[in-house]
Formats: sequence, structure tokens, C-alpha cells
Amino acid sequence: MEPFVPQLVYIEPRALEYPLGQELKQKFEDMGLEIRETTSHNQVRGIPGDNELQQYRNAKSTLVVGIRKTLKFDTSKPSAEYAIPLATGCMGHCHYCYLQTTLGSKPYIRTYVNLDEIFEQAEKYMEERKPEITRFEAACTSDIVGIDHLTHSLKRAIEYFGESEYGQLRFVTKFHHVDHLLDAKHNGKTRFRFSINSRYVIKNFEPGTSSFDERLEAARKVAGAGYPLGFIVAPIYRHEGWEEGYRELFERLHQSLDGVNLDDITFELIQHRFTKPAKKVIMKRYPKTKLEMDEEKRKYKWGRYGIGKYVYQTEEASQLETSIREYIHEFFPKAEIQYFT
Repeated sequence: MEPFVPQLVYIEPRALEYPLGQELKQKFEDMGLEIRETTSHNQVRGIPGDNELQQYRNAKSTLVVGIRKTLKFDTSKPSAEYAIPLATGCMGHCHYCYLQTTLGSKPYIRTYVNLDEIFEQAEKYMEERKPEITRFEAACTSDIVGIDHLTHSLKRAIEYFGESEYGQLRFVTKFHHVDHLLDAKHNGKTRFRFSINSRYVIKNFEPGTSSFDERLEAARKVAGAGYPLGFIVAPIYRHEGWEEGYRELFERLHQSLDGVNLDDITFELIQHRFTKPAKKVIMKRYPKTKLEMDEEKRKYKWGRYGIGKYVYQTEEASQLETSIREYIHEFFPKAEIQYFT
């Protein structure tokens, strides 16, 4: 899979007050990309397309270079204390993604150039919690690795936290374009995680992302560069033959990591869930999806801000958790399973 290149770039005027904004403008001009000005990301207009679906797909290949105005970080339980906002949006087309609804009518990708201000805010959070370690998740609202070959914002964040005393960085990706991150001075304070899943899920629900084999190759590179390594299995999805499908997943993962030090490897397990608004958007944007979203088969679980989600019935979820934990213990006996949700 080739690295992401936007078809269209919007730049907020204030972004050019920052060195990174100027640098990106020059880079995109040199690449011959179409560049437009927008007063803010909320004022982005003119994304091409004859209908809403075409505009959506074109928006997913549109990049907005701007500043992060809101510097209050969201919480990011259970993976971290805070979400650090380096970017928003993703070029992938995963049918189940929660960004379908959280980004609403603005599915374009945004990258923020006021990194020093973002890092200063992170410093305040670390100061409040010290001597406890404060973990920051960089992939809550984007797949940051997918655009970092262009921006290097993530690389700067890795090196920033590499020098911090009380901070750690975490992020997860479905992309394999990691080469520029291998020489970053992380000092073991960034956990580099890859999203993995069964063949069925990747084939049917994760278009526009790197293949499983490409992700595994990248994981080997990352481990070789000394990063703490982790994997997120999400969403764990009950498809026909899911037991065999997920066992094969861990068998292939184990084989691919032959020779890698597995003493410090983590797994995070997240069952498939959806909200009513998400289902409506998914069916509109991916009308031929095979994703099962039958509310009658699910259990309703209250979520943040009063928006509930549909998860598997208790017994079905228990089967998923038990099976996946058994596979991990079989192939990765020293691994830490951080949570199942």
C-alpha cells in the first residue's frame, strides 16, 4: 500500500504563523498539490463530488492544515489518562469506525501545527499528576501514523515524551509507513501498537488500510528499533468461524514475531459495538457492508454523554473474551492483557 497523499489541501491562515505550517505549505506546493485557503476547518467548502457519497470519499483524501484551538485534552480511558490532539480524521475506510459519527459531516483529515502549545498543555497535565506517570493516547481521533510521513508531528511527540520524566505516549495504527519513526529518540517511553484482526474482518471491513502482513512487517521493524510493542484486537467480531479465525490470527502473529523479544508485549481487547447514529451513517456510506448491526441481537450499554451503544450479549461477550485470552496465553504466555471491553 502506498503512503497517503492528499488530493486537496486547505490551509488556515493562522497556521502559517507557525514554522510547521509554513513547512507543510512549501512541501505541498513542491508536490504539486492543489492548495486552498480556509478561515477555519468549519468553513471548508467546495470538496468535489456529484453526490454526498462522492463528497464523503473525496473528503477522506482532503487534508486541512490548521491550529488546535481547544487545548483541554479529553480523557482516554482505559488506554491512557488523556488524548493528545495531534490530528483528527483518517484516510482509512473501516466500516465500523466510531469516527463515522464523531466527525459527522466533516470527515476530512486535520493536522495541527501549534505543537509547542499542545506539548505545553501536556506538561501541565503531567505536573498535576506527578510523581505518577501520565499516559497520552495520540490515536483517539485519527490514525496518526497514516499522515506522519508528511507532517512528522508524531515523531516530534515521540521525542518530546522521550525526554519527559513523568509522561508516556501511546498510539495505535493500521498503517505500515513507519520507517521515518525508527530513529526517533523514544527512550522506551512510547508504546507503538498495531491494530490486528481476523482475515474476515480485515478483508470485509478495513478497506484503505495496510494489509495484515504489512502491519506485521512494520511491527518487527518497530520492535527492532526498541519501542515497547503492543496490539489492539478491535473490534472483536462474531463472524462465521470466528473461533478458528482468531486462533489463526494469533498463530500468524506469533510466527511473524519469531526472534522478537516478547517479554514486554501488551494486548488490548475491544468487542464490536455500535450506536444508532453510527449505524445510520455506516449504512448510508457503505450501503453494501456485511457488518452485522441488529439491535435485537445485542445488549444496550450506557455510554459517555448519555449516548448508549450496542454490544454483544453477556454470554456472547464472555465467550469472546475467554477464547481470545486463551489464544494469547497459548502463543504469548508473557504478554500483558490490559483490558477487555
